[in-house]
Amino acid sequence: MAMPQADEIYWLLPRSLRAPGRARTLVREQLAFWEVDDAQAATAELLLSELVTNAVRHARAPQGRDIGVRLARYDGVLRVEVADAGPAVKLTPQVVADWDERGRGLAIVAALAERWGCCPRRHGIGKAVWAEVPVRR
Repeated sequence: MAMPQADEIYWLLPRSLRAPGRARTLVREQLAFWEVDDAQAATAELLLSELVTNAVRHARAPQGRDIGVRLARYDGVLRVEVADAGPAVKLTPQVVADWDERGRGLAIVAALAERWGCCPRRHGIGKAVWAEVPVRR
């Protein structure tokens, strides 16, 4: 399947436990097509995976609502964005014990992203959580 020649691409994924893996595959393919540096691509893929996982696990969205995944490249920045129909919330990285298996997602995002945040969804109900990393063209 040929990837579109654009600096922005958007996918809708079913809100399921398979969504993070599918999102990683789609983003990995698109970043390879855009010829993004391997280290920057790996960082973007990890950021996206954490954001999609949070949307699957924590979004208080109605049953059957999809997750929107957006990838954009502009002005030396690569932005990954995940939108869901859940209400906007204050996002704060948690402090977790060394033995906890969950709860580090936003701490990872905060550590790896140049900038990140949450905003109302562009076209409708819900929120979009985004993270940015610098990229070289």
